[in-house]
Amino acid sequence: MGSPSKMRKRVLMIAFHFPPLVGTSGIERTLRFARHLPEFGWEPEVLTVHPRAYDALGDTSSVPADLRVHRAQAFDAARHLAVAGRYPGFLARPDRWNSWRFAAVPLGLLVIRRFRPHVVWSTYPIATAHAIGATLARRTERPWVADFRDPMAQDGYPPDPVTWQQFARIEAHALRHARRSVFVTDGAARTYRARYPDAADRVRVIENGYDEESFAGLDAPRAAPQHDARIVIVHSGIVYPSERDPTALFAALRDLRDAGRLRPADVLVRFRASVHDALLHDLADRYGVREFVDVAPRVPYRDALAELVAADGLLVLQAANCNEQVPAKLYEYLRARRPILGLADPAGDTAGVMRRAGIRHIAALEDANAIARELADFVRDVRAGAVQLPDAAFVRDASRRERTAELARVFDEALDAH
Repeated sequence: MGSPSKMRKRVLMIAFHFPPLVGTSGIERTLRFARHLPEFGWEPEVLTVHPRAYDALGDTSSVPADLRVHRAQAFDAARHLAVAGRYPGFLARPDRWNSWRFAAVPLGLLVIRRFRPHVVWSTYPIATAHAIGATLARRTERPWVADFRDPMAQDGYPPDPVTWQQFARIEAHALRHARRSVFVTDGAARTYRARYPDAADRVRVIENGYDEESFAGLDAPRAAPQHDARIVIVHSGIVYPSERDPTALFAALRDLRDAGRLRPADVLVRFRASVHDALLHDLADRYGVREFVDVAPRVPYRDALAELVAADGLLVLQAANCNEQVPAKLYEYLRARRPILGLADPAGDTAGVMRRAGIRHIAALEDANAIARELADFVRDVRAGAVQLPDAAFVRDASRRERTAELARVFDEALDAH
C-alpha cells in the first residue's frame, strides 16, 4: 500500500443512506464527511446502493462533483421481492436490503483494487453496510472503522429473535475486529465499552452535527413576538409512534386549555414532514386540540431549514427508550439559534446535549404534567424575549466540518494501530 505519510490518504465509505435518497438525516452524516474529508488529508470514494432501493428520491446536486460514487444493485424485500405483500423472513435479515451485499462485495473489491484505500469505513443503521464493510476489510486486509449512528442489538430491539441474533453477531464482530468503532453519543459509547471491555480503548464518539453551508443566507435578526402574537413552535422530521410518541404533549395542550392557561390564539405546534400524519390527526381529535396543531407536508431541505430559522420556537421529541440516542435534527435546531423546547428524559443523552448548549426548557416526553408546566413557561419566555438561545461556541464546535476533523483523526488512529 506504500507509505501513507508520503501520499494522500484514501478511504472507501460504505453507506446505504446517500443522495438521491431523501427524507432521513442519516444522508447528511456521510455526505458532509465526504465533502470535508479532503480538507483534512483524506480522499473519499463512496460505495452505496442503486437508487431503485430507495422509496423516496430527490436529486444528487448536493454530491460534490469530484466525488466518485459506486452504486451496487440492491432490492427492498418489502417492495421488490414481496408477493401479495408477503415475503420470506430470510430475505429481510439483517434488514430489507440484505441483497445489497451480493453486489456490493464484488464491486467493492474492484474499487479497492483500483482506488487502493488505506481505510474502509461503514455506517449503520443499515446492518448490511457493516456486513459489507467487514467482508471487504477482511478480504483486502484494510483497517476498518465501523460507524454506529444508533446502537444495534438492544433490549427488545429488533423484536424478531432471529434478526436480533444477527444484529448481535454483526455488532460483536465490529467491536472485536474494527480498528475503531464510532458512536454518536456518550451514553452509547459507555454501553458498548461495558458490553465489550476488550474493545473499550477502540471506541470513539463523534456526534452528529450541522452543515454551515446549508444555512448560508438564512440568518436574519429576530425580535421577540408581539405581546398578542401567536407563537409558532415547529417540530421538523419524523414523529415515531414509540421513540417520539407525542401523546403526553397533546394531553398537556388539553390540560392547559381547560385550565385557561393557553388558547389556540396563543400557540400553534407545527409538525413538518412527520410521516405519521394520521397519528397526529388522531391525537388532536382525541384530546380536542386540533386548533393548536398544524400537520404540514414535507418541503425541500433548504425550505425546511428556513422554517427553523424563522420559527418562534423549535420542538424536540425523544422518548426515554432512546436515552442513548440524540436526534440528528437537534444539531440543526441548535444552529438555527432559535428557542428550543426539549421533551426528552432529563437523564438521557438528548437532554444532556441540550443542557450543554444552554437549553433549559426540558421535560420528559412521557410526563404530561411536566410538559404542561414547561410549555406554559416556554411560551411566556418566548413572548418576553427571555429564552436563552443555544450557546454560540457550542454551536460552532458542532459543525459537520469540525466533526469531520474528528473523523480524520480516527482514520489516522486506525491506520497507525497494530
